[in-house]
Amino acid sequence: MEMQRRRGKDLEDALLGAAWTELTERGYAAFTLEAVAKRAGTSTPVIYRRWANRARMVEAAIAHASARRVVDVPDTGTLRGDLIAILHAANASRTDLLVAAAVLLDGYFADTGSSPRQLRELLLAGRHSAAETIVARAVRRGEVDASLLEPRLVSLPFDLFRHEVLMTLEPASDEAIERIVDGIVLPLLTRPAPG
Repeated sequence: MEMQRRRGKDLEDALLGAAWTELTERGYAAFTLEAVAKRAGTSTPVIYRRWANRARMVEAAIAHASARRVVDVPDTGTLRGDLIAILHAANASRTDLLVAAAVLLDGYFADTGSSPRQLRELLLAGRHSAAETIVARAVRRGEVDASLLEPRLVSLPFDLFRHEVLMTLEPASDEAIERIVDGIVLPLLTRPAPG
């Protein structure tokens, strides 16, 4: 491939796109900065000026892919409607990220001594999750008693969704999404406070 003269955001987008493609096609074990440079039509020194090693480049590529799949948090007027809508949106746009993290990154976690949770925290980097936004809205509407909330309960819809995708390595079915919301999450989030 011929070297192309790109700079700034154009160059970075090309590098991160090439890195994501390499990662999803070959996995972390076969991921090399040389292959990324070749695919992007540039040289490895260009990569090393931005990322110290392949683990840092993989993190950047995942963050870049994730940022391109941002899902707007729906506001349907009900907790149930918001949860169903956000899980359908995540299903359509983020399933490949979940599968990539599960299947392709085992060597990354071994190399960096980190976990999927730590990678997720790195990707969120201080942003509110969609679940927090949806539940906070439901509290303001009076659908959820804030005194019953704790972080694991707030993240439960997405935790169950991730589990479904990771167990099947494919998008969650409409039935699975509705069972998660109607059979598990809503009864827990909307239960009355004791006493």
